[in-house]
Amino acid sequence: MNKRIFNILFLSFPFASFAQPSNPTDYSQINGQLGLNTITTAVPFMAITPDSRAGGMGDAGTALSASSTSVYWNTSMLNFAKEKSEISLSYTPWLRNLTNDIHLSYLSGYYKINDRNAIGGALRYFSLGEITFTDASGNVIRDDKPSEFELTGAYAFRLSDKMSIGVNGKFAYSNLTGGLTVAGVNTKAGVAGATDLSFTYYNDEAKIGKTKGVYTFAATINNIGNKIAYSETAQRDFLPMNLKIGNSFKAEFDKYNSLLFAIDLQKLLVPTPAYYDVIDGTNTMISGKDDNVGVIAGMLQSFYDAPGAPVIDAAGNYVQNSDGTYQVNKGTRFKEELTEINIATGLEYWYNDVLAIRAGYFYENKNKGNRQYLNVGVGFKYNMFGVDISYLASTNGKQSPLANTLRFTLRLNFGNKAAETSGEAKPE
Repeated sequence: MNKRIFNILFLSFPFASFAQPSNPTDYSQINGQLGLNTITTAVPFMAITPDSRAGGMGDAGTALSASSTSVYWNTSMLNFAKEKSEISLSYTPWLRNLTNDIHLSYLSGYYKINDRNAIGGALRYFSLGEITFTDASGNVIRDDKPSEFELTGAYAFRLSDKMSIGVNGKFAYSNLTGGLTVAGVNTKAGVAGATDLSFTYYNDEAKIGKTKGVYTFAATINNIGNKIAYSETAQRDFLPMNLKIGNSFKAEFDKYNSLLFAIDLQKLLVPTPAYYDVIDGTNTMISGKDDNVGVIAGMLQSFYDAPGAPVIDAAGNYVQNSDGTYQVNKGTRFKEELTEINIATGLEYWYNDVLAIRAGYFYENKNKGNRQYLNVGVGFKYNMFGVDISYLASTNGKQSPLANTLRFTLRLNFGNKAAETSGEAKPE
C-alpha cells in the first residue's frame, strides 16, 4: 500500500473563502497567445470513463450501441438494445503512475420492460487509497481512506422507431477529509443530487455508398445538479456538467465482419475562470466573467465567458478602453471557447460477434488540461458472458499520471428476447 501524506496547509486551500482567486490562469501574453486556463470542478470522479469498451475507443462512448454501461454514456440508447437485460462490473486502477491504491469500480445494469420502456441503474465507487493527514509542522494527525460514491437510476422512453430519450437521477457523496478541522474550519462531506438528459436517433437502414450499416446520432447533458462545498464557509463548486454530442456508423460488410467508427465532441458546461492580476495592489479582473453564479446561469455562461488574451503594450502594461475595461486581443475569446471542446474518436471491429478489436484517440487542448492519449482494447463474447480490456497510452510522455491505465469489464447478458419480440434489427 502506498501512503500519501497531505499537509494540512495544502488541504485547507479548497475550504477557505476568498473574494477572488489571485490569478488562476497562467497566460503567455506574447503576441496575444493563449495560456493555461483549466476548468476545475468538484467530484471529478463522476466524469471518469468507467468501462473498457469506450475506454478502448478514445472515450467515444456517446453513440455506441446499447449495453449496461449506456447508463453512464447515454441512457436513451437502452431502448435499442439487442439483449433483454445485462449487468456488468468494471474495475479501473487509477493514476498508477502516482500511486498503487486508487481505484474506480462501476456496477451497472439495465432491463427492457418492452419495446418502448427500459430501466437501469448503476453504482460508482471511487477510493482514494490510504492518506496520512499532517499539520503545518508535519505532525501526523491520523490516517484515513477517503472515498466517493454515486448511485444512479435510469429510465429510457422510445419516441418512435428511430428516436428515444432518457433521463438519469443521481446521488453523489464525497468524503475527502473525514470531518477534519482545517484551519479552524469544520469540514464535511460533499453531497449532490444530479440528473442526466439524453437523446438518440438510430437508423439501422443507413448506407455509405453501397455499404449497409447502422447510423447513430446521440446527445447528452450529464451531471446537472447542485454545487458542492466541503465546509459551511467555502465557496461552492460546480459538478462536472458536460455536453456530449456523438455520431457513429457501423459498417456491416457481411454476417461475420463489421467495423464501427465513432466520434464525440465533449464540452464542460462550467464557467471558465476569469483572468485576474494585481493592479496597484488590488486583485483586478482583467478579462472574463465572474464564475460565482448559479447552476443554470453557469451552464449558459460556459458558452461565452472565455477571457481570451488581454492586450499588453510595449512596456508590459494592460491596455485599457475609454470606459476603464481592459482590451482583449481580437478573436482570442472565441479561440479559447473552441479550445474547450474535447474530441474523442474510436474504431471497433467485430468478427462473428465473438472477438472485438478496438482503438481510439482522445484530444484535449494543452491550454485546458492537455489530456492526449491513445487507447487500444479487445473484447470477447461467449454465450452469456463478455469480457472487455483496454489500455491507455499517453502521448504526452511517460510523466502523465494517466499513462498505462488499464480497465477491465465483465458482462453478463440474459437472452435475446428483446430482438425476438421487436422483430427489428438491433446494433451489436
